[in-house]
Amino acid sequence: MSNKHQLNEIFNAKGEMLSPTLPEDVKNFLIDIDGTICDDIPNEEPERMATCLPYPDALQMLNKWYEEGHIITFFTSRTEEHREVTEAWLKKHGFLYHGILFGKPRGGNYHWIDNHIVKATRFKGKFTDLVVKTKEIEVFKS
Repeated sequence: MSNKHQLNEIFNAKGEMLSPTLPEDVKNFLIDIDGTICDDIPNEEPERMATCLPYPDALQMLNKWYEEGHIITFFTSRTEEHREVTEAWLKKHGFLYHGILFGKPRGGNYHWIDNHIVKATRFKGKFTDLVVKTKEIEVFKS
């Protein structure tokens, strides 16, 4: 990891160490593969993974974010048995990234609960620069 990805140590009021954070100007992108950077290919048809093409705007935007110093990690419902074909496909098409997490739960309707701030962006067909919009969200009762 480059110096820009240096984690910042943080502490609670008692002086106990908490989970470290990245610098505020670094985004930690978790990006789905199927249906987001290429056609949606189910795990049941892995032979299609070798021949599908990336969405050009996804390749361009993700590599731009990588070059800007952001962290790119793919988070996929593909299983470990698909690791080799997935990594070969990403390399073949020139995706720059820091890591891949396999075994994301299948079925969608994700509701991520975390002790860190999480921002979610639903992919709707095209990668572009991100803009800020205000939306209604669900939160825990006070």
